[in-house]
Amino acid sequence: MTSRSPRLAIAVKGWPRLSETFIAQELVALEEAGIDFAIWSLRHPTDTKTHPLHDRLNAEVHYLPEYLRDEPMRVLRGLIWGMTRRAFWPALRQFLRDLARDKTRNRVRRFGQACVMARELPADTTALYAHFLHTPSSVARYAAILRGVPWSFSAHAKDIWTSPEWELQDKLDAATAGAAFGATCTAFGAEHLNGLSRNTPVDLVYHGLDLARFPVAPDRAARRPTGPFHMLSVGRLVEKKGFDRLLDGMALLPKDVDWHWTHIGGGGLGQTLRDRAARLELSDRITWRGACDQPEVIAAMQAADLFVLPSRVAADGDRDGLPNVLMEAASQKLPILSTPVSAIPEFIDNGVHGILSADDPAALADAMMRVARDPSLGTAMAEAAHTRLHTDFTMQPGIAHLAQRLRGIMDPA
Repeated sequence: MTSRSPRLAIAVKGWPRLSETFIAQELVALEEAGIDFAIWSLRHPTDTKTHPLHDRLNAEVHYLPEYLRDEPMRVLRGLIWGMTRRAFWPALRQFLRDLARDKTRNRVRRFGQACVMARELPADTTALYAHFLHTPSSVARYAAILRGVPWSFSAHAKDIWTSPEWELQDKLDAATAGAAFGATCTAFGAEHLNGLSRNTPVDLVYHGLDLARFPVAPDRAARRPTGPFHMLSVGRLVEKKGFDRLLDGMALLPKDVDWHWTHIGGGGLGQTLRDRAARLELSDRITWRGACDQPEVIAAMQAADLFVLPSRVAADGDRDGLPNVLMEAASQKLPILSTPVSAIPEFIDNGVHGILSADDPAALADAMMRVARDPSLGTAMAEAAHTRLHTDFTMQPGIAHLAQRLRGIMDPA
């Protein structure tokens, strides 16, 4: 811990979160790169487990009122403090403009959280940075106006594709209290955001993988084409992950194939998907492990024969960016089956580093059978993905770029 107050405040949705290892990886790396910051979390943790990575972070963590009614006096103190400052009125005008277009309690909560944050930030805070361009960036933006400091963001997936265009454009206008800069983890997302930006640059910064956190890939024994075939998926049980269609595809696999599928992760569709598996008479071939920590995930990858992530675009527009879990699978030389959604093709060339299938049950079933019947195909693709990971998708270049950007707004002189 440093003796002086950190000059950078980082707003996140929640801390810690098992499903957001990419954020934990980045924050630990920034801290190790000498960036001095504190975390301001909009929510309290709900996961019962943490990753070892979370324990490496030394930064202080502050929790804002998750709901304004939970800590009314803290919110009131923030509002009264704000009203004594000249900057309160520009912040209020921005909030009211946003509220006119988004008449929700969530919008009111964002402004209340921002008032609390702005009041409680250390006096020498010089910049704010938010992970995700929707709610955390709204809080950071209002707080930055109140404190008269610049703010920036990192955008990922849902926050890009489900936010209204007017809000994205407002936050991408540095001339009117928008972000000083933005970063996003895919070329696909960077092109979209730069197309909406008025004068806020949005940089492509791949998360990459901190390979020091992962064991050396195991020496995998040759698998017989007719031997047991173990598939693994890691991801939240939500629409955009496509697990419903994967189950339908598994129901099409030939009866003589000795396959088993393990799923790791939580999510709101858990019971729905379990019921679907039961209707398809697949329950005996599936293990639902729920949320697991990083060592458990890696052990499961080392024991599997194929990693499957059938991502798709959800009905509300939500979609994956470039899931870190694909790179994690590549680190263990586990063959990958996924789909050509968003930025996944930025890491996987179809047929070279893995298979990119249509998110159609028959196509997924055919792809699973190709790897099951030809173990050498999976081995060749896994080797190629492992090489690409080490060559083009390590963490260090992105962290160096982001640290330079953050230092630029923390020390504008």
